[in-house]
Amino acid sequence: MKRLVTLAAIAFAALSLYPALSQAQAWPQRQVKFVIPLGPGSGVDITARLLSERLTAAWGQPVVVENRPGGDGVIAVNAVLTARDDHTFLFSPASSFVGHPYMLDKMSYDPRDLQPIARVSNTVVSIAVPASLKVTSLKELLAMVREQPGKMNWASATGVTDLVFAGYLKGAGLDMDKVSYRDPVSALNDLVEGRIQVYSSAYAIVRTQAQAGRVRVLAVQTHSRVPALPDLPTVADAGVPGLTFDGLVGVLAARPSNLPDVARDRIAADIRTALADPVISGRLTATGQIVSPGTAAEFAAAIDEQAGLLASIIKVLGPKPAK
Repeated sequence: MKRLVTLAAIAFAALSLYPALSQAQAWPQRQVKFVIPLGPGSGVDITARLLSERLTAAWGQPVVVENRPGGDGVIAVNAVLTARDDHTFLFSPASSFVGHPYMLDKMSYDPRDLQPIARVSNTVVSIAVPASLKVTSLKELLAMVREQPGKMNWASATGVTDLVFAGYLKGAGLDMDKVSYRDPVSALNDLVEGRIQVYSSAYAIVRTQAQAGRVRVLAVQTHSRVPALPDLPTVADAGVPGLTFDGLVGVLAARPSNLPDVARDRIAADIRTALADPVISGRLTATGQIVSPGTAAEFAAAIDEQAGLLASIIKVLGPKPAK
């Protein structure tokens, strides 16, 4: 009798798991789309395209990448939220949306509708200048800015990356003109030509021109030195800790799409598996990225940490700094 009760309990437990297993196996049912708020060639774009190949094989459905730059990330966010589709995701730096409540006069979406699904990586953000600018260190650059108030231009990626640089300039009493770009990748041409003198962006964007000697990377903005770039100091090493910023990249869903929890967990697990492949991790590392897969909860916690950094910067800049 006891044996029969045990077998019944096992059978009941197995049946109780069936709906969850069925949901996991049922997803995806069609093409999966990663929407990116930056243009081709950015670190996020490179990462998404590498992962899309592996995830296509793992899921048995095509995984496509759609670039939707512009609007400080709002265009891509709205594209995902208005789709209300559990097969359409935002593949993005957290910096592309965390700053929106401070940067926009009116929010076109509810930030609570963005649901973290998986942490993917940390993009290495760097400070670069044209090779023609005769500086070889961050301190030399800032001394030049101080000597020429209002005569030098700067650009940055969207969101928090932009605010970090603006906050540092204001706190240090430095006067530079900001140049805005719809697509941060396009700013690289102006950097090469010397039309902008400072560019804070993903190292992946400037890497090719840096290797060709047309731009000079002065420092990385990460907390720690980047193993793949051992000769580059951090901004703290260079004596400017106020420019420290760790890029944070992950996948988010539209909460109204009602993505099943088991599907969410599967996405995070499959991304972790793909990133464990030395071929993929090696290619990402070579472009100046740090592989850092994590669960939905870990990604959400990291976003909250970045939001805390932003709050401290806003105290320096004041409300609505972009305006």
